Amino acid sequence: MHGEYKVPGGKLVVVDLEVSEGKISEFALAGDFFLEPDEALIDINGAVVGLPDTADVPTIAGAIRRALPDGAQLLGFTPESVGTAVRRALVTASTWTDFAWEIIDDPAVSPLMNLALDEVLTERVGEGLRKPTLRIWEWDRSAVVIGSFQSYKNEVDPEGAKRHGFDVVRRISGGGAMLMGAEQIITYSLYVPASLVAGLTFADSYAFLDDWVLQALKAIGIEATYQGLNDIASPQGKIGGAAQKRLANGGILHHATLSYDIDGQVMAEVLRIGREKLSDKGTTSAAKRVDPIRTQTGMERRAILDAFMAEFQRFTGAERGSVTPEELAQAEELVRTKFSTDPWLHRVP
Repeated sequence: MHGEYKVPGGKLVVVDLEVSEGKISEFALAGDFFLEPDEALIDINGAVVGLPDTADVPTIAGAIRRALPDGAQLLGFTPESVGTAVRRALVTASTWTDFAWEIIDDPAVSPLMNLALDEVLTERVGEGLRKPTLRIWEWDRSAVVIGSFQSYKNEVDPEGAKRHGFDVVRRISGGGAMLMGAEQIITYSLYVPASLVAGLTFADSYAFLDDWVLQALKAIGIEATYQGLNDIASPQGKIGGAAQKRLANGGILHHATLSYDIDGQVMAEVLRIGREKLSDKGTTSAAKRVDPIRTQTGMERRAILDAFMAEFQRFTGAERGSVTPEELAQAEELVRTKFSTDPWLHRVP
């Protein structure tokens, strides 16, 4: 059995193993990480042999830690990342290069259509009717996009939204509100099969699916890292965040919104950002928590998108594509029957 795990912001961990009578009988670790002393590799291999094939990541990591010699240095990986690679081998997880990928960078559509396309394309990937896909969002008007479980009245000031020309819409994934001002946001969606994140915890899958964008940000001069469950940040502040929705058919939607530019005053007037939400952030200003990409690079938004797509193509070998007429028709119907309706928008009052 073979498993791979690219540590977000770190190195590739590769494991090969055999199982006999419910236990790992042979094990070999490899990768582009750094390890001192050299002999610690033998200790890691020995620690995994004999573990049950049902061992979870903490169990595997604990066995490795106990086997490491005093003063051992692991650079670019951790015992937990070895455990993750083992679990991915045992459940026969896919890797990025196991798939033919597509990139969609179509003309702008409405915020409602973007939300409906997310649901349609995730379903089609889950059903095997579409390749795994990266889609760049472009929208023809400003919007506040609230999370699936957020309260409309607690998150949005309707009068402020109207005054500044923001539609208010609700997406199918959880997480927080996104203030999507014209030319101020970079948003993308990944539609992937569940096998790509097999063996990963729900939390680990976030950073795993966004590792390519961390590399893309690094290429344009931003040393970005993942923080917490779903925040992408640089040393200067938060850049953006991600959200997911997993469908019963095996399709996974993972999308992220990064701040290209920001108007703190508009944010304060459109979103109701309570003190409780900010109490653990060490600031009383939501705008101060965010450090937009534009201030760090000076690059135009389209140039950044081009750099992102180039990195994704390098990472996956993706080819350019487009939303099909059938997919557009399905999305239009979802806009009519779901996303534009009051029962959906106010499903949480």
